[in-house]
Amino acid sequence: MAKSKTVFVCTACGAESPKWIGKCFSCGGWNTYQEEVAVKQDKTTLRKGLVLDSTGNNRPMPVSQVSLVDLPRIDTQNGELNRVLGGGLVPGSMVLIGGEPGIGKSTLVLQTALMLQTQKILYVSGEESPQQIKLRAERILPGGTDTCYIVSEVLVERILAHIENTRPDLLVIDSIQTLETDYIESTPGSVSQIRESTAILLKVAKEKNLPVLLIGHINKEGSIAGPKVLEHMVDVVLQFEGDRNHMYRILRSIKNRFGSTAELGIFEMQGSGLREVTNPSELLLAQHDEALSGVAIASAVEGLRPLMIEVQALVSTAVYGNPQRSATGFDLRRLNMLLAVLEKRAGFKLSAKDVFFNVAGGLKVNDPAIDLGVTCAILSSNIDIAITPGTCLAGEVGLSGEIRPVTRIEQRIGEAAKLGFQRIIIPKLNKGIDFKKSKIEVLQVGKIEEAFKLLFS
Repeated sequence: MAKSKTVFVCTACGAESPKWIGKCFSCGGWNTYQEEVAVKQDKTTLRKGLVLDSTGNNRPMPVSQVSLVDLPRIDTQNGELNRVLGGGLVPGSMVLIGGEPGIGKSTLVLQTALMLQTQKILYVSGEESPQQIKLRAERILPGGTDTCYIVSEVLVERILAHIENTRPDLLVIDSIQTLETDYIESTPGSVSQIRESTAILLKVAKEKNLPVLLIGHINKEGSIAGPKVLEHMVDVVLQFEGDRNHMYRILRSIKNRFGSTAELGIFEMQGSGLREVTNPSELLLAQHDEALSGVAIASAVEGLRPLMIEVQALVSTAVYGNPQRSATGFDLRRLNMLLAVLEKRAGFKLSAKDVFFNVAGGLKVNDPAIDLGVTCAILSSNIDIAITPGTCLAGEVGLSGEIRPVTRIEQRIGEAAKLGFQRIIIPKLNKGIDFKKSKIEVLQVGKIEEAFKLLFS
């Protein structure tokens, strides 16, 4: 019998301490230590080193002699998911998908498993029974498929037996926080159980070239529950986000060893599952019967995809003395900075007024190129004059009031022309582009005052 002892483990980084401490010495987090039972493992456990050659030796070799095996990516039959993954699933990779409860993580992976008609899928659920999964599968694909095998299991050793018996082409784990292994005598969901279970599955994935999709829950801070080392162990970390009160869902790449982390996938939640949104600009732009003040159309780029989004601002006199600042889908600190620029450089007195800002559609946008659209929407609401319909804006606002150049300006102009806009206002410092070939009118400004004169004079 292995000798057990009690240790305290940091839930943020996985650091261990023989006693409870308030501040983690490794990551600096406060009140993150939890008591767990640690087991002194035998050195011949399942987590031995990976065997890289037929002799059983993991020997070093020159990089010039390392052989490359060109394994084609697995097409998930989902264009948005393929975009975020970098072209599809890489054999032997481990993908972690995190998100809030009820956002649609299980629907996304189950829909992917059902659409792969030419691959054998093993769907392991530690939260739902096969009957519950069947009910969701009937909404996504009535009649189901014979290539997706469902099992309800939480013990890692039994999952390995199912892998040997089924020999799947893709493994789905829903979720990693429910798994446990006999090598650790702690409760499921603890730091040591998550770390050990992931390490065992990672070893199997690399040895068998088996792609693995893991679903992970998030904590109240918004990060994936469990130790931070979990994100370091996997190859790809995807964040599935969105407001449950809205129909749109955003799939972002936080870490990707096989592709770019700047890509973005957009889905629409429907009763029959998730629908790919191939042209999100048309859905994010509301159709108004008349021009409204405080509304502007800003050109943003998420990854390689240009988006035309509607930004809304409401400026009113502060009633209780202290003006309120509120932002939805936009960084509040950046909003305060833009308000300070408007007051100092442009002369608009907004210090005694409430400012409420919103990005329509429930999106969260971090592209600095929407600064010009934000400032124009705020001014439009302040003076109660609507921006001329058919106008969109792209530009970063500096602290001195200058309009700084933005990237991918040709794509922004092309997207605006495709959606039927008549003119676009861009920074003057974006040079080297032949705007005469553009299908819409391109206006260049160097200061925010110039943009205001074009819009409201």
